[in-house]
Amino acid sequence: MSLALTLRAAEREAYLWSRLWRTGIFTSFIAPVLVLAALGVGLGGLVDAGSRGLDGLDYLVFVTPGLLVASAVQIAAGNSMWPVMAGHRWLGFHYAQVASPLSAADVYGGQVVWTTARALMQATVFVAAGAAFGGVESWWAIAAVPVAALTVLSFGAVLAAFAATQDSDAAFDVVLRVVIVPLYLFSGTVFPIEQIPQGMRLLVQLFPMWHGVELARGATTGSIGAGAAVGHVAVLLAYAAAGWWWGVRAFARRLTA
Repeated sequence: MSLALTLRAAEREAYLWSRLWRTGIFTSFIAPVLVLAALGVGLGGLVDAGSRGLDGLDYLVFVTPGLLVASAVQIAAGNSMWPVMAGHRWLGFHYAQVASPLSAADVYGGQVVWTTARALMQATVFVAAGAAFGGVESWWAIAAVPVAALTVLSFGAVLAAFAATQDSDAAFDVVLRVVIVPLYLFSGTVFPIEQIPQGMRLLVQLFPMWHGVELARGATTGSIGAGAAVGHVAVLLAYAAAGWWWGVRAFARRLTA
């Protein structure tokens, strides 16, 4: 694997996005901000009126980092699976790429790097919107942008590897409905995980989304300790590393066998 060639593969994805970005602007940028406005401002006003917020925070402040991470992961999940299927099954352009100086590992890396870069752009817009709505309490919120990107990397590396092992997209909707959507709802995004049963709580904490949400919330509120932050980052990096290991091998088997 070559870093320069991996970045060239990512550049291809960026070029395609630059030609087609208008088709995805609502899903990637506008829809997440509308959800923040509806839940954080609309529902949040009712929550705060009937209580003192959640975990000592106004509901908008609580939900902003959760939606930041969860929406980025939800969008990145789709971008990590169907394009990979198109590359090796439907359109076959991944085979053309490995016929060039790019290796299968470079193609995989380019896909994951571009998915992470898109998350950086989306997270930047989301944090700016959250600050405009009043959902950010600390200048450390800037750190929530790379946190969201790291969480996307931890998911994207695994999901792109998984997609390379599939011969159809039948399992992709199952992944979204059985894994991504439940994690969106139950990873401390819209309510504290203390509200769910202990067994489910422990299960949720095994997945990277909860760690990303906790990191992002600590950044936007300026409340997370160094020890906890290191622990969450370590989990996210472990998922990313395991996914990368799997992905390099899965792409090599698919494209060079």
